[in-house]
Amino acid sequence: MMMDWMNDYTAKRTTAADAVRAVRSGDRIYIQPSCATPEDLVRALLGRARELRDVEIIHMKTLGGADYSHPEYEGAFRVVALFIGDNVRDAVIDGRAEYMPIFLHEIEGLFESGECLLDFVFLQVSPPDKFGYMSLGVGVDCTLTAARQARYVIAEVNPNMPRTLGQSFLHVSEIDKIVEVNHPLPELHGEPASPVQVRIAKHVASLIPDEATLQLGIGAVPDAVLQCLTNHCNLGLHTEMFSDGVIPLIEKGVMTGAANPLHPGKLVAGFVLGTRHLFDFIDDNPLFEFRPIKYVNDPFVISQNRRMVAINSALQVDLTGQVCSDSIGTKPYSGFGGQVDFIRGAAHSEGGKPIIALPSTARRGTISRIAPMLDPGAGVVTSRADVHYVVTEHGIAYLHGKTLRQRAEALIRIADPAFREELTRSAYEFHYLRPSLVPVH
Repeated sequence: MMMDWMNDYTAKRTTAADAVRAVRSGDRIYIQPSCATPEDLVRALLGRARELRDVEIIHMKTLGGADYSHPEYEGAFRVVALFIGDNVRDAVIDGRAEYMPIFLHEIEGLFESGECLLDFVFLQVSPPDKFGYMSLGVGVDCTLTAARQARYVIAEVNPNMPRTLGQSFLHVSEIDKIVEVNHPLPELHGEPASPVQVRIAKHVASLIPDEATLQLGIGAVPDAVLQCLTNHCNLGLHTEMFSDGVIPLIEKGVMTGAANPLHPGKLVAGFVLGTRHLFDFIDDNPLFEFRPIKYVNDPFVISQNRRMVAINSALQVDLTGQVCSDSIGTKPYSGFGGQVDFIRGAAHSEGGKPIIALPSTARRGTISRIAPMLDPGAGVVTSRADVHYVVTEHGIAYLHGKTLRQRAEALIRIADPAFREELTRSAYEFHYLRPSLVPVH
C-alpha cells in the first residue's frame, strides 16, 4: 500500500511551469490564502499571461505578490476577492478586480453546490506522512473543501509547511500535480500596540471571564488583549484564525481549552497568520485542531461553546449601532470575514459576549469613528440588532436591548471627547435625543 502512494507521488511530480500548462482561458482558479499562498504556482501562471484570456482567480486574503491584479495583466486574469488584502485592494477600488461580500462560513457552500464551479485549486502542503497524507498546515480555511470540489488540484509540497492536526489532510491520490519546493512560508509580523490600542485591550479584557472561549483576529488590539489575560484560568480558543499572540498564554497554562464543552482540551481554528515561531509551535501539536471554515465559523457550532467571547473590529459605527467594517464609503477595504458568524454565534452562547472594538478616531484624531451616520455608500456588515458591546479607548457601550436614545447616549460617552458635542447635536437633529421638558407651574 505504501509503495502505491509513493509511486503515485513520483508520477505526479513535475515543475510549476509544467503543472500550470493545463490552465485554459476562461478557467476559474482558487488560490489557497494567507501564509500558505503557493507563490511558485502563481509566478508560473503569470508566465502564461500572454496566451490566456479571462482566467478568474478567486481567493481570500493572500500574502506576497498578487501581480495578476496589476493593470498590465487586465484581460488575461480577473480577480474575485472573497476578502480584500492589501495586495489587491487598489485593483478592487479601480474596478479591475471584483469583491464578493459573503459570510465566511458560506463560501464553501458555493463550491459544493456548483454555484461557483472550480476548475483548479493551487495550494501548498506538507510532505506526505508514511500513509501518503499531506497536511494543509497553516491554512485549512476553505481550501480543503475547494480541493475536494475542483476539477484539478495542483499542490506545492514544502518541507517548511507544518503538519497540523485535525481535519487538515489531503492524500496523494487527491492531487493531480505535485511541485516540490523548499522556501520559507510567507509571514505576517505583528506591530507593537499603541497606547490607544492598549487602553482598548484593557476594556475588552475586563469583559472576559475565566473559562471563556475566545475568537479574535489579527492585529495589535487582539494581541494586546491576550497580554491582559495572563491571570485568567482555562481559556479556550474557537476562532477562524489566530497569530503568535496565543503562544505565551498556552505556555503559561492559561489557554488550555479544558473548559470547552464542544472540543474539550482542544484549540480550534481554520488557519493562522503569523511567523515561523508560530508555524513551529503548531507543527504536530495535538493541542490544536484545524477544521474547515464551514464548521469553525458556523454560528450554530460557535454557539455551543460556553462563554464564547467574539472580538471583532470596525471602521465606523453610527449612533444607532450599525457597524461598517468592509468599506470606507463606497471604496471596498476588506470583507465580511467571520465577524457576523462569530457575533451571532457568541450572542447565542451560554454566557457569550459579542464585542466590536475600535479606536474612537481615525486619521490622527481628525475623524470620529463613532459617527452620526455611516459614510455614504458604507456597507453595514453587522446590523444594529446584532451588536451587543462596542469598545473604544474611552470605555464600553452596551447596546443590546437598548432604544435608539439609549444607544446614542452610550456611544457618545465612548466617543472621543473632541467630537461628543457634535455627535450630541446630530442625535438631537435625528430625534434620537429630545430636550428635557421642564413642567410649568
